Amino acid sequence: MARGPARITLPSYEVVVEPGALGHIATLLAPFAEARRIAIVTDEHVDHLYARRIAGQLNGAQIFVMPSGESAKTRETWAGITDALLGAGYSRDTLIVATGGGVVGDLAGFVAATYMRGVPFVQIPTTLLAMIDASVGGKTGVDTPAGKNLVGAFHQPSLVIADPTVLATLPADHFRAGLAEALKHGVIADADYFARIAASRESTARDERTLTGLIAESVRIKASIVARDERESGLRKVLNFGHTIGHAIESVSNYALLHGEAVAIGMALEAALAENVGVAKPGTADAIREALGAIGLPTMFPALDRGAVLSATRSDKKARAGRVEFALPQKIGAMAGESTGWAIPVDDDLVSAVLS
Repeated sequence: MARGPARITLPSYEVVVEPGALGHIATLLAPFAEARRIAIVTDEHVDHLYARRIAGQLNGAQIFVMPSGESAKTRETWAGITDALLGAGYSRDTLIVATGGGVVGDLAGFVAATYMRGVPFVQIPTTLLAMIDASVGGKTGVDTPAGKNLVGAFHQPSLVIADPTVLATLPADHFRAGLAEALKHGVIADADYFARIAASRESTARDERTLTGLIAESVRIKASIVARDERESGLRKVLNFGHTIGHAIESVSNYALLHGEAVAIGMALEAALAENVGVAKPGTADAIREALGAIGLPTMFPALDRGAVLSATRSDKKARAGRVEFALPQKIGAMAGESTGWAIPVDDDLVSAVLS
């Protein structure tokens, strides 16, 4: 893994991975902030940790604070932020700066996608999960009672700035949740990367130099996929590995689990599903479960109504013609389903079996 600062280029923006980047935000944002009013969208937790520090470097920037947590990623919160922007007189010269974890990035991005029919935004992720996954790719949106991210838009950021030093304040469970997405990137595209993460354990991964390399590597994997399929019409579907069941678990549990924890369970169960339907090499599911368990992530189906979880998978965006489509691994480092557009339809009885 790379050890120094990194810049990963996507078709329309860059991802900057640099320790200490928050110390010169004004310089990094200069090309995008000129002649624009800056609105920093953050949550109650990150506001005092980082948002005020960023605002102090940006002349005239105003902070808009939303509640913390997945339960706040709603149309009501979106409306509250947009109404506050309108009330403060923000117009088409607005630059939204999303500062926080994946929830903040998703919601602030959706505000940017819809405000005045679309204004630019910058992602400054402050969690590992947001740095390596949620901030990259342009998916924005909110949750509804029917499921996660069912209302949203593709709206690419102008820039992503990831400063690994801010992860020093990240609780251990949130850090592990971020590693779930890193392992996912290894499963779908790079067996060596998967093995390195599985072997690193938390003590090593917390090292700043190693973290910089890990973030850059994950971003490169995701960026290479997104660049070839920005709107998820084909290859990008592989990034959904673990998310069909994971999202259903999140929804039914009323977001009692962190996103990365739910995805970890989803990966373990969907890997078992891949073996059961005959697309995965035997032993793939065991390798994934062992790697997740080694870094302290859950792999077992939680104490939830299995029927409700199965029903929630059907309402997922990946359902087609009454059958749920899954992104399933062929082996560690490669995904199945190229001939079917990288999505494999699976009958409910087979899904129900792995939930049991």
